[in-house]
Amino acid sequence: MSKPQVLKKWRTLSSVVERENAWWKYKYDVVELPSRERGEYHYVETNGSVMIVPVDGSGELILVRQYRYLNRRESFEFPGGGVKKGQHVSSAARAELAEEAGLTADLLEPIGSFNPFNGVTSELCTVFIAYGLHAWPQKPDSTEEFFVHPISRTNFERYIKTGEVWDGMTLAAWSIFLQIDQ
Repeated sequence: MSKPQVLKKWRTLSSVVERENAWWKYKYDVVELPSRERGEYHYVETNGSVMIVPVDGSGELILVRQYRYLNRRESFEFPGGGVKKGQHVSSAARAELAEEAGLTADLLEPIGSFNPFNGVTSELCTVFIAYGLHAWPQKPDSTEEFFVHPISRTNFERYIKTGEVWDGMTLAAWSIFLQIDQ
């Protein structure tokens, strides 16, 4: 078996924050490529995000339905959102579960992570599974509106096939969930 090739790393010469808001920074780095050429790399830097796969006592999954402005359509998704500066991912997961689905969980366990768009953002999304669910006051942000949607795994799979579940982060979280729930 041949030895794997080592990829050459890019060298960051400088970083510039073009814009910043409460959720992310729009940045670009001036870089030196392995070829010694200089270039710019534009990207979004975040504090990370979380997605929660809530499973109720009967085994149903809890989705939230919301309107997604950029695609001008509704989306069925697992609850999730951004991690605030200085916030631990487990605290963010508990906050998002309560805010979006109106739930708390006796057990909230991290099961994996992924980058939702690795050519565009530095973000890492941590996926949690939630069991022992209890109702909690739902408090969405002023820009959000959620409807809670319990669904069987069979119907969830059907929603994927019909395109009703089209959110990439939900699909990635589901893929990670399936690896541990066999």
